[in-house]
Amino acid sequence: MNTLANSALPGGKRASAPGWAVAMNRWLRYLTEDLGGGPRVIRIAQMINFHKVITIFLIYAMMVYFNNYSTAAWIYLALQGTYGYCWLIKDFSFRDVYFDKRVTFGGVLATYAGLVGWYWLLPYLFISGNVQPSNEMLWFCVSLHTLGCVLMVAADLQKNIVLRLRKGLITDGVFTYSRNPNYLGEIMIYGTYALLVGHWAGWAVVLWCWFGVFLPRMLLKDASISRHSGWSEYKKRSGLLMPWRVFNGRAVFDRVSSR
Repeated sequence: MNTLANSALPGGKRASAPGWAVAMNRWLRYLTEDLGGGPRVIRIAQMINFHKVITIFLIYAMMVYFNNYSTAAWIYLALQGTYGYCWLIKDFSFRDVYFDKRVTFGGVLATYAGLVGWYWLLPYLFISGNVQPSNEMLWFCVSLHTLGCVLMVAADLQKNIVLRLRKGLITDGVFTYSRNPNYLGEIMIYGTYALLVGHWAGWAVVLWCWFGVFLPRMLLKDASISRHSGWSEYKKRSGLLMPWRVFNGRAVFDRVSSR
C-alpha cells in the first residue's frame, strides 16, 4: 500500500473539527442510538438492512396502487430497488464494525422518522406523479447510479481490507484523490433518484442527508486522521469529497510522472 513519509500536523497535533459538525454529529448519534434509553436489542445493521430489503417491494406496491407500469417506473424500480441488495452483498461480505452497534427502540424510530423512511418519499413522488424523464436523463441517471454503486463498494472494500492489515492513512486506490469516495458514491446514488424525481421535496431529502449527516462525519473523520503521518501532503493532494485532480487533469500528470 502507498504510504506517505512526512509528518502529520506540526508537532503531531490533531486538527479540530468545526464545532457545529461536532454538535450535529453528537445530536444525531443520541437520536439514532440512545433516544429513550432502555434495552439495546437491535443492531444498526439489522435496522438498515430491513429498509434495504423491503424497498423494492414498497416501490412495486406503489406501481400497482397507482397503476403505473411505464418504462420509467420499471427503471426506477431497478435502480433504487436493486441498490438495496447491492448494499446487502457489501454488508454481509465486509460490514463496517460501526453497524454492529446496538441501539434503543427510540433510536430505531428516530432513524426511520428522521432519515431512512424519507427515502421512500422519492419513489412515491416519482410513481404517483407518473414522471417521464427524457431518454437522455434516463441514460445519465443509470450511468451515474452504476458508477456510484461501484465507487461506494470499492471504497468500503478497500478500507475494510487495509484496516485489517494496518492502521494509518489510506492514500491510494479510490482514496488517492478523494478522502471520502464511499460518501461520494452514495451521493451519486441518491442524487440519481432526486434527478429522476425532479421535485423540490426529493432534493430536500437528499440534501438533508448530504449536509446534515454526511458532511459532519466527513469533517470529523478529517480531524481524526490528521494525527497520522503524511496527513499534510495527503490533504493537499486530495479533496474532502470531490477528486478535483481527476477533473482538472492533474491526476494524469501524476500518473505519467510517477513512471
